[in-house]
This record gives sequence, structure tokens and C-alpha cells, in this order.
Amino acid sequence: MTPTLDPDRLRQWIGREETAVEQVTPALVQRFNATFNRSGPLDHGAKAPLLIHLCLAPAVANTDQLGHDGHPELGDFHPPVALPRRMWAGGAFDFHGPLCIGDQVSRRSVIADVAVKQGRSGPLCFVSVLHHISANGRSVLTERQDIVYRAADSAPVAPSALAPPAPLSPRHRRIVTSPTLLFRYSALTFNGHRIHYDAAFATQTEGYPALIVHGPLQATALVQFAADMKGRPPKRVEYRNLSPVFLGPDLMISATEEDGGLSIWTHADGGPVSVQARALW
Repeated sequence: MTPTLDPDRLRQWIGREETAVEQVTPALVQRFNATFNRSGPLDHGAKAPLLIHLCLAPAVANTDQLGHDGHPELGDFHPPVALPRRMWAGGAFDFHGPLCIGDQVSRRSVIADVAVKQGRSGPLCFVSVLHHISANGRSVLTERQDIVYRAADSAPVAPSALAPPAPLSPRHRRIVTSPTLLFRYSALTFNGHRIHYDAAFATQTEGYPALIVHGPLQATALVQFAADMKGRPPKRVEYRNLSPVFLGPDLMISATEEDGGLSIWTHADGGPVSVQARALW
């Protein structure tokens, strides 16, 4: 399907749905925990790690149906946006209950909104997707993903030029990033986007200074840190992606208490805020 920036045509995708089903297996939980240097029970019925749903029932396309960047071609579920750079802009997680090992998980995804705007760097298209996650017929999670599409000549500049360095709170966590970590997370989520594992493509074709750390990887580490701080999972986490994190410096996560919840943010060590979030209990 020919990509387009016609707002009226793109908005025809609002309300489009897709569904997929997958079981939470001990093997997936083990690989997920190993990727994040965590451990946990693998018994049937044990609680699965937070945000493992991002690794379940991913969209699947044949290799010959992928674009040059490794993403499935647009125009089926996602609208055919004629802008090649795709990034997470923000979103929210509302947790209704735990996922457990052995659960049969269903994902029902709905295109909630499409908006074409003019940014400082050129045209932008925002696509909002709602994911309704249920397990054995019970609702466990509602997620909103806001995706932004940009023009090919609007690659981010080096992080140091974007904003002042982010503050590092007394309560913080350091995550050592590496090409292996990014590759493992891409494999877990069946994400073929080459900016996360193909350094030559990221730097020479896309014009980035290095590989990009996944937004969902940062969100997962952020939610894990919030739950560890409070000793229980949050009820809601809302976040905005403010700038990319490029491979090189370690990923830092900081948090401060705020109105019964947490203000929490990620950033490259020495870099600006990447993901700004608020967690509520």
C-alpha cells in the first residue's frame, strides 16, 4: 500500500483492531529475567515479571514483508504513514492484576487516534494504540502506546546537545548497556527494527551516533525499579519519551517520592532525561 500523509485517509485507520494469543511459559520468563539480570520462580501459577507482556503475542510478518528498516510494512493494522522514522513518544500502563506463568494471554490492539502535525524538524504523525491484555478471560493490563513518525532528515543529534544533563537522585539504579543486551531484548520482543542491533544501519543509513536503546526496554527497567522501591507493583505508570538514549554510557534510572507516588526518569549517564514517568499506587 502506498504510504500517505493525508490526515483524512490516515484517520480511517482509527478503530482498526488486531488480536493475538500466546501462553506465558517458564522458558520465556527465564529468558526475560536473564536479560534484565533478575531471578524469580518458574513454577506454574507463579507471578510473571512486570511488562513481560511486551514480549508476548508480537506482531508477526514474514521476512520478505519487512521494510528496509526491519519493521513490517505499514498499511495493514498500522496506518500507512509516509514518514520513515518511527519512535515511541510516550504512553501509559494501567495494571489490573498479575500475569502468571501458564496463563493464556490475549492481546487486543486498537488504533485509538491518528494526528498529523508540523514540528520544528518537519512533519510528524502521531499514532495512539490501545492494547487490552487479558489472561484466561480476566483483564490484567491496559496499555496506551503513542508512536511518532518523523521525516528521514530529522534524526536526533548527539544527546549532549539536546538538553542539560539529567539530575541523579539518591535513589537510583545503573544498568550496563551493551549490544548484547539490545540484541537480546530485540529477540525477546521479536522486534526487527535495525536501529537497535545493526550499528552500520543506525549510523550510516539512519544518521544516529550509535545504536538506540529501546523505549520498551527503558520502560521495563523503570517499572521494575519503581516496584522494587515500593515493594509492590504500581497501579498506573504514565510516561513521555523526551530524548533517545544511545549505546555507550550506562543507562541510569532515578526516582523521587511525589504525592504518594514516584517521579521517575531514565537517562544515559551524563545525558539529558530520556523517559520521564510518574508511577502511582
